[in-house]
Amino acid sequence: MRVITTGYRLAAICVATALLAGCASTGDEQAPDLAERQLYEEGRTALESGHYTTAINRLEAIDTRYPFGETAEQAQLELIYAYYETDDWEAARAAASRFIRLHPDHPQVDYAYYLRGLAAWQAGRFSLEGLRLIDISKRDLGATRDAYADFRELVQRFPDSQYAPDARQRIVYLRNVLARHELQVADFYLRKGAYLAAVERGRWVIEHYPQSEATRDALAVMVEGYLGLDMSERARETLRVLIDNAPDHERLDGRTFQPRHVDAPAISA
Repeated sequence: MRVITTGYRLAAICVATALLAGCASTGDEQAPDLAERQLYEEGRTALESGHYTTAINRLEAIDTRYPFGETAEQAQLELIYAYYETDDWEAARAAASRFIRLHPDHPQVDYAYYLRGLAAWQAGRFSLEGLRLIDISKRDLGATRDAYADFRELVQRFPDSQYAPDARQRIVYLRNVLARHELQVADFYLRKGAYLAAVERGRWVIEHYPQSEATRDALAVMVEGYLGLDMSERARETLRVLIDNAPDHERLDGRTFQPRHVDAPAISA
């Protein structure tokens, strides 16, 4: 019985070892030793059929083995897209930045700028945002700022690019998100009594996001911040600007402004 049991154990160990070896080889797959053109064709075919892991494997091999080959630049460009499709936003942005640095005059460099922005856009999105169950303006917006900067650079450098119209639409959305985030911070400062910091946040929104929907609320923040600083004349000056630009603002009752966080009486322009 012991011999039989030991035999079964040995067989099980062998099977397990074989399975582990098979898994290891699959996870650490190496691109076959092929000519550059064949690697590229296999990578393209995999990319078009949605087999992105295989595409990355072949395209990375070209980048490593044939960095100056005839398909190298196109492989680098398509590698950005492959990373993007596998949700590897960091790799996609790094590959796009590298392509832009190495090939600034490439006829498709605008595509690299666009994908770099899209990768940052996706990195800054959250699964519940579309359902309006969360406000991403209250979150860390590092990736969102990157996307805003990337898309702005695209439209500034390539205003006639086929990707520019979509980038402009995304800029509008991102600008509003970033402005709302600044106002969240300003509101926090008002509640904590940091009135000068709140005024500066409101001014930042007006100066850096003048076309955003949040500029009206930024003026209201500044009015309240000035009241907290006992700068009534500056508060009235800012209030007049608010009335001229948003006479129906929720904080206004005619030409009178009622503070929300500052312990101060209502002020009229």
